[in-house]
Amino acid sequence: MERTILHLDLDTFFVSVERLLDSRLRNKPILVGGISDRGVVAACSYEARAFGVHSGMPMKMARNLCPEATVIRGNAGTYTKHSEVVTGIIKEGVPLFEKASIDEFYADLSGMDRFFGTYKYASELRKKILNETGLPISFGLSENKVVSKVATGEAKPNNQLKIDLGLEKSFLAPLSIRKLPMIGEKTNLTLRNLGIKQVKTLQEMPRDMIYTVLGKNGLTIWNRANGVDHTPVIPFSERKSISTERTFDRDTIDVHRLRSILTAMTENLAFQLRRGEKLTACISVKLRYSDFQTYSKQLKIPYTSADHILIPKIQELFSQLYNRRLLVRLIGVRFSHLVHGNYQINLFEDTEESIRLYQALDKIRERYGDRSVIRAASMGVNTIGRMTNPFNGDPPIILAHRKQ
Repeated sequence: MERTILHLDLDTFFVSVERLLDSRLRNKPILVGGISDRGVVAACSYEARAFGVHSGMPMKMARNLCPEATVIRGNAGTYTKHSEVVTGIIKEGVPLFEKASIDEFYADLSGMDRFFGTYKYASELRKKILNETGLPISFGLSENKVVSKVATGEAKPNNQLKIDLGLEKSFLAPLSIRKLPMIGEKTNLTLRNLGIKQVKTLQEMPRDMIYTVLGKNGLTIWNRANGVDHTPVIPFSERKSISTERTFDRDTIDVHRLRSILTAMTENLAFQLRRGEKLTACISVKLRYSDFQTYSKQLKIPYTSADHILIPKIQELFSQLYNRRLLVRLIGVRFSHLVHGNYQINLFEDTEESIRLYQALDKIRERYGDRSVIRAASMGVNTIGRMTNPFNGDPPIILAHRKQ
């Protein structure tokens, strides 16, 4: 059976949601992201892009390029709710879909041509999303995920494009190599040093040559340049790790504050583990100094999801890591080697009262929010928390860097 893969992408999603909430923002340059100088642009309107602004750019630079732009911090909960509405519409309309990010979806429409044209069906689905949500959305349709994603990018803003079977290679040929997934700044620089600027040149290169330059990734890039991609649409992807980090508005050397934040981070991540019925066997702490030197240290531990076990271990790692006595720019905590399972009682250390305490605290948090009950040591750290269960099958929400 010939495959038919649909790629849907909500145009400037965060900006579009803000304009739904406030119509005065329409047709104006908008920046959504961290509002401090160290903030990062999470999304920008097409009006702002005309000034050279792009997502991932430091907010200070974006403001300099586009001083008349309206800067909005954004709200994770609001964006999540609108994303869920779109997800619900897609879920009802297609047999198999994959949520790649908060604003990006793939759907496998293979075989649906037996009943009605897939392009017509995809067009009707897009119109339904537009009518019911008011959010602009574009799509690309082809026989694989890579070509469909590139087609969506070419269709934007708020449009659609179908690449017929057999025309994938000719469609990609005149495009810049930066349009291909997997080609970032470093790979782009390497290829440009070889004189490769267009996908067509990459298509004409021998596979052995690209392998010599880029290794295994080079073969994947070469296949994608030729319109070849067999990646399936995957409806659910098991998370292998969970993490959180904070960048400070001002570098700090306040060790007490750093330890309080680490406690809050660990406490919240441990709750997320228990909520998702997960256990971790590897923990790590990340530290970035004011000179941008970044260090991390990890420790393997017996499987657990208990605060009183994890917090001392994290603090111990921090003590080993923080040895330069310089101002700190960023700290983070990560749990990995996750497996499914409930917290097991340690017969030598735990009591029935401590297990019941965890259960009671988690019930309160489920009902009133992640930060409704906290340790005294983490009081004052009010930006640690999540809107949804990170193990519900949805991809993590990518937002602007939140500041401490």
